[in-house]
Amino acid sequence: MPEFRELFEAYGGDYDTAMRRFMGNEGMYLKCFGMLFQDENLEKLGKALSSGDLQAAFEAAHTLKGMAGNMGLEPFSEAVCAIMEPLRAKEEYGDYQALYNGILSEHKKVEAFWVQLKGGV
Repeated sequence: MPEFRELFEAYGGDYDTAMRRFMGNEGMYLKCFGMLFQDENLEKLGKALSSGDLQAAFEAAHTLKGMAGNMGLEPFSEAVCAIMEPLRAKEEYGDYQALYNGILSEHKKVEAFWVQLKGGV
C-alpha cells in the first residue's frame, strides 16, 4: 500500500526500519501499533514524575522508548529520550513536567497518525 509509506514518512517515522522489523507486513505492523494505546507506561511515567519516583519514571520512559523505536515512531521516541537521561542519572531536574508535556503532545500526534493509517487500510 503506497499510501501507508507516504503517511508514515509524513509523520516523520522511519518506515524502512519499522518494516524490516515487521518483515514488510503492514497489517502486522498495524496490529502491533494498536497495542501501543493499551500500554500503561505513559500514565505510569506521569504518576511516577508526580510522586518523585525517578526510578519508576525511568523504567516507564525506557519501555516507552523501546516501543516507539521498534515501531519506527521517531518523533515520539525522541521526545521520550529527552527525559530519559536526566532520569537515568536520577537528576533532580526542575522541568520534568515540561518534558512530560512534550511526550504527551507527541503521543497525540501518534494517535492522529494511527487514525490516518487505519483509514488508509
